[in-house]
Amino acid sequence: MKRIAIFASGSGSNFQSIVDSVKKGQLDAEVALLVCDKPGAFVIERAQNENIPSFIFSPRNYEDKAAFEREILKELQARDIDFIVLAGYMRLIGPTLLQAFSNRIVNIHPSLLPAFPGKDAIGQAFRAGVKVTGVTIHYVDEGMDTGPIIAQRAVDVLDDDSRETLQQRIQACEHELYPLVIQKLLSTVMA
Repeated sequence: MKRIAIFASGSGSNFQSIVDSVKKGQLDAEVALLVCDKPGAFVIERAQNENIPSFIFSPRNYEDKAAFEREILKELQARDIDFIVLAGYMRLIGPTLLQAFSNRIVNIHPSLLPAFPGKDAIGQAFRAGVKVTGVTIHYVDEGMDTGPIIAQRAVDVLDDDSRETLQQRIQACEHELYPLVIQKLLSTVMA
């Protein structure tokens, strides 16, 4: 069974959907570690409730990105992590982790990339007045949401949508799609 680490910075709804998929037997993996760069994030409580170990750090306590990524890498190696899943981790991954986990780091983004990369993709799409947005799962490279696309799913923007209702539908799509894609990657690419 593949051991995955989930990196998250916020509430952890995608973290929870992945954990729930494992518990239901829909995802054949072990969530072996949460990595979180925000010591007060709600995702930490979710991990504690699931008895999943966490590595929590504050980037400002390190001299640079390479320093905290070396620390993360030690944690990943100590737990025999096979694959990294970014789930609302709001930092670019640097060379230390990219080299150690080449083609074994994926991210989910709430837009149909290449449209609306970076922060607040849902707000960007909403303000642009597009009729369709969606969800993209992609491999992570050194850029911001620029890695090769693995899967996408469209979400219509309804005439009566608010930013909040659109976000709810995008998150529901993410929670369904991400575990399916992770399972496919672990059973084919990582086999």
